[in-house]
This record gives sequence, structure tokens and C-alpha cells, in this order.
Amino acid sequence: MEFCIVSGLSGAGKSRVANILEDLDFYCVDNMPVVLMPIFAELCIATKGRYDKVALVTDVRGSKGFDELFAALDKLQEMGVDHKILFVEASDPVILKRYKETRRRHPLDPDGKSVEEAIRQERALLAPVRARASFIVDTSEYSLSQLQHRITELFAEKAPQRGLHVNVVSFGFKYGLPGDADLVFDVRFLPNPYYVPELTKLSGLDAPVRDWLFEHAQTKEFMAKLTDLIGYLLPQYAEEGKPSLVVAVGCTGGHHRSVAVAEAVAAFAAGQGYATDCRHRDVNRT
Repeated sequence: MEFCIVSGLSGAGKSRVANILEDLDFYCVDNMPVVLMPIFAELCIATKGRYDKVALVTDVRGSKGFDELFAALDKLQEMGVDHKILFVEASDPVILKRYKETRRRHPLDPDGKSVEEAIRQERALLAPVRARASFIVDTSEYSLSQLQHRITELFAEKAPQRGLHVNVVSFGFKYGLPGDADLVFDVRFLPNPYYVPELTKLSGLDAPVRDWLFEHAQTKEFMAKLTDLIGYLLPQYAEEGKPSLVVAVGCTGGHHRSVAVAEAVAAFAAGQGYATDCRHRDVNRT
């Protein structure tokens, strides 16, 4: 049985990590009371393989001093259940920026007075958990696709396939097509965040833009069809012996729609076990 505890700083990306683990066939539970972990493990064992990959997300909401967590983990060890702790963190400026973008309140700052102080306090509280972590993942500089690739490296049953390297690039049609593209997808038909005042100056790398774009039914339907096509094509190219594949995604200026869709395509390819890179050619053009 594979038992993973996901912990770390609020705003560092634990929920995204849990989503990636779910794509890797983990059964994920968020913020389960730690005293119930051994009982939950017993129930999973009793299913005789139905829940043989489990991830539990815990943070400062579920423990004051983490003594209960460590006692529960010791109990799991006594039961013969090996476990790993994945600690997710990010730099203070990055976490602060994420809270400003989402306008959420930090769990240690319910009144919204000082997110900076809450981050420092949480970092100190979580130090014992970080010290016992099997893996530490810093998401400060990770795009979604890079995070997907890193978690896949740590927990996928298969190593990334080396026969095909997938390079995803976003671009703006107004600046011309990428000359090395093998596949080109035009997403100019999707709803345009540029015309939403609070999103105009952001890019597809920012959560508010991604959330706005992917909440539209039109985008959801397109992504389902696109990932179905990509999922079919990649093994065909790999079997042919193609060493690399460049997938280009374009919108008008290369700032919003193409960037968000390219990140999602790269994350999908990484989740399928392919070595993947994602770059955004025109995202910094004015």
C-alpha cells in the first residue's frame, strides 16, 4: 500500500498537487483529522487492493502542534504501512502574491490584517513536518506543467518515456507562427480575457485568468476534445520514433488564452508520462 501525506504552506499548491496525484490514481482526502489516519488505513487495507494508493492532505487547519500527526504516523509504521511525506512550499513573496490574486484569507490570519506575519508563523509551525519530509517541492518557479512533471517523476509507476519529448509553445498570431511547430492549434475562438478589465494586464500564467477561461463550457468542451486528440497522437509519434514534438497553441497576442491552454496541454502530456517542456514566446511582448 502506498500512503502519502501531503503537507506544506498555505498557498504553496497542496490542492494542485492533490489533483495531480488523483490523476496518478491516488485516492485523495483533504484535511482528514490526523487521529483517524490509522483507522482509515485499516479500512483501505480491508478493501484488499481497491485503495492501494492513498494521499492525505493535512495543514495547520488540522493540527496545532503536529504531535498528533507524528503519533498517527508512528502508528502507521507499527501497522506495517510505509508512508511518505511530501512537503509543498514556496517563497514568501510568491505566496503573498498568490493571496493577493485570489483574495483569499490566510488560515492563520482570519481578519486579513497581516498575511506576511501569518506566512512567517505558519513556516515556523510547519518546521517539524518539513524536517521529516521524504520530498520537498518548492513551487515558486514552477508552471503547472512543470509541477505536474515533478510530481509524476516522484510518484508515477513508470518513468517518463524517453522516446518522445513534447515541447509546447504558446504564441500570438499577430507575431507570426513558430517556425518549428509540428502541430498548431488556434484558440482565438475561445472567450477572451483581454476584454475583462481586471484580467487585461494579467496573463494565462495567472490563476484569475485560468479560472475565468476554464469555467466557460466552450473551453471545457474544447479541452476535452483536444486532450483526447493529443492522447491519441503522442503514442503514435513515439512509436514512429520521432524524438521530439512541438505543439504550438496560438491566440491573437499570445498573452492569455494560448498561454493557459498551452500550460494545460503540457500538464496533460506530462501526466501521460512524457518528458515535457512549456514556453511562452510572446507572453512578455507589449
